[in-house]
Amino acid sequence: MPRPAFMPRPALPRRWAALFALIAALVGGFVGPVAAAGPTHAIANHALAMHGEPALPASFQALPYVKPDAPKGGRLVQGVVGTFDSLNPLIVRGTPAAGIRSYVVESLLARNLDEPFTLYGLLAQSMETDAERTFVAFTLDPRARFSDGRPVTPEDVVFSYRLLRDKGRPNHRTYYAKVKSVEVTGERTVRFDLKGSDDRELPLILGLMPVLPRHALDPETFDQTSLAPPLGSGPYVVAEVRPGDSLTLRRNPDYWGRDLPINRGLYNFDEIRFDYYRDANTHFEAFKRGLYDVRFETDPGRWKTGYDFPAVRDGRIVRESASDGLPEPVTGFVFNLRRRLFADVRVRQALIELFDFEWLNTSYYFGAYRRTGSFFQGSDLSALGRPASEAERRLLAPFADAVRPEVMDGTYAPPVSDGSGRDRDSLKRALDRLDAAGYQLDRGTLRTKRGEPLSFEILVATKDQERLALAYARMAQRAGVSASVRLVDSVQYERRLQTYDFDMILNTWTPSLSPGNEQAFYFGSKAADVPGTRNYMGARNPAVDAMIEAVLAARDREALVVAVRALDRALISGLYIIPLFHLPDIWLARWQTIGRPEKTSLYGPLPETWWRVAP
Repeated sequence: MPRPAFMPRPALPRRWAALFALIAALVGGFVGPVAAAGPTHAIANHALAMHGEPALPASFQALPYVKPDAPKGGRLVQGVVGTFDSLNPLIVRGTPAAGIRSYVVESLLARNLDEPFTLYGLLAQSMETDAERTFVAFTLDPRARFSDGRPVTPEDVVFSYRLLRDKGRPNHRTYYAKVKSVEVTGERTVRFDLKGSDDRELPLILGLMPVLPRHALDPETFDQTSLAPPLGSGPYVVAEVRPGDSLTLRRNPDYWGRDLPINRGLYNFDEIRFDYYRDANTHFEAFKRGLYDVRFETDPGRWKTGYDFPAVRDGRIVRESASDGLPEPVTGFVFNLRRRLFADVRVRQALIELFDFEWLNTSYYFGAYRRTGSFFQGSDLSALGRPASEAERRLLAPFADAVRPEVMDGTYAPPVSDGSGRDRDSLKRALDRLDAAGYQLDRGTLRTKRGEPLSFEILVATKDQERLALAYARMAQRAGVSASVRLVDSVQYERRLQTYDFDMILNTWTPSLSPGNEQAFYFGSKAADVPGTRNYMGARNPAVDAMIEAVLAARDREALVVAVRALDRALISGLYIIPLFHLPDIWLARWQTIGRPEKTSLYGPLPETWWRVAP
């Protein structure tokens, strides 16, 4: 299960980037009262959870991290670095605008972001499945309406499923293809037959499926980019589009779900506007001038020295540090193994050795960062510093060479330099590995016996990424490696990402507390050659695939932890990225006119819980 999609992608995402726009269509499993008679017996439930019991009873009145009586009104302006050329976030083509999936298009179920993995009714009033999860059925709320007043029907659910299965993003196509059949079983009920899918997460993936209006969409043109305002059932409608510049959403006064307990204290602004900026400096200067309301800061230097201006000094801007309960984001320079250069693991290992985190952290970032060594760091799912249990070893036994000994016994850590920027020992280790891979220094340049230089391009989309990539290029140059850095605009960057047209990129994956099907989308072999997945490295690893299957088969939290730790060991051992770093806290700056709840959710501060403070 990925983190939810609320916030736009920053230049260098950190922990809060869990809230940006990855399509949140992948979550879950089921728990709740189930008759013991067998897999065909089930009763209606108000919530679905992967493991354990839902935290909130059917009678709950509001989510625990909201202010239920938050004032309504005013406008929230958010600043985004980049641009957009589409209002459809559910397809591969185009760069979608922020906010559509979060505020305009709804799902059958909604998440309580104070639990690792539980969904509650939204468009669906109730849902049911059996102990084996061979089916899931949803009963729609009779009040559910699209913003044009038309009711949401089971036929809309079936239409959405088929449309996204055939023309949606690769994650939609992959997961929805596991459904054996779907049928309308009543005036408000739709049932999905999941026999043979062997996927215990699938009921909740379907629960988070976007529900689209069949009367307002043309399947023939659905997969084409469009700036036409989409019709949804959510709390907001598209009010104004300025292509590439801004998107304004306005509260729907007739929103059908405004009184639901799952929505109480949410969506408090009459208007939400996303303003787009071409670069990070302009973005920050706009915040200083009050052109947008809230800023999640990801630059330690700016956080340390850049906020000494009048609005901060006189208290009009409040600076806060917050935290969440999630694994750390995984940021790294990603090797594209589709390139012959990076197919040799010795080359990848040498390039990892050349990255001097200790010097960079001190010289560039005021020592604020922590090194990332695990794909699930900061949680009980991480293998870092933990010897493999017997259960993990049994899972990994068929893949004898998939996990490095130091990763298996828990002694692995990313390389550590002396912090001087000229560590001779790390340079020697890198050159020894490159020599073993067939590279020799020739007048300061590493070459093969055929004279081919060891060179590659790092593709970046922002000035912050460019600065970091240039720093690494200088580190690599010490060993005779030629790394060029190419800065492109966000549209071209997104296009090249979708088609894997790069040597190396900077990327962040945002793991959840309950990993599931999205792991195949991130790291599975089948995703390696499908355009639009997040398997940017092109990993094709049978051990990784098998551990993902074990994650999906886990029936309780203990089995999940075992499977995810084994997956973590296989991913670490694959040397797919040069692991970078993460911030220990979430840094938030907001104009005093924006209020937020005292309690922070498990997923950190959430814009949909904020409100406008009366002057």
